[in-house]
Amino acid sequence: MYRRILVPLENSPYDAAILAHVRELARLCKSSLVFIHVADGVVARNLKQLDLRESEEMHADRDYLERVAEEFEREGFDADAVLASGDPGAEICAAAQREQVDLIAMATHGHKFLADIVRGSVANDVRHATAVPVLLVRGQPAARGSEDASRGTGRRDA
Repeated sequence: MYRRILVPLENSPYDAAILAHVRELARLCKSSLVFIHVADGVVARNLKQLDLRESEEMHADRDYLERVAEEFEREGFDADAVLASGDPGAEICAAAQREQVDLIAMATHGHKFLADIVRGSVANDVRHATAVPVLLVRGQPAARGSEDASRGTGRRDA
């Protein structure tokens, strides 16, 4: 049913929920996976226009994506890692089209209405802007100090 799944990651403990879910879904559907992180800091948003080098944060994000993809490859999955920069919602939708995915599977924070208005919601932006089906799984913040490749660095970008 799903040949190729795009999995946006934010390099935070919230990723654990979607990684666990997509692992089983991809196994059942024999899907390939594309992991993406959209860096949206000042350097990331102006990287091309100002001909800047990647920031340390972007290097850490790339390392994280590659570790996640390698972990899934060791388990027998076909997995790619993509680091994008700019507006997360727009970049995820563009990647979905470019990578020809059948599903976008992403974690949410489960904010209430007011928090989404104040902070914005990448998941909401994506589900309104793409024609690709979107699977949303509520993530959970991890206890402080717990880190591993499938849970992120403890940093929260979104």
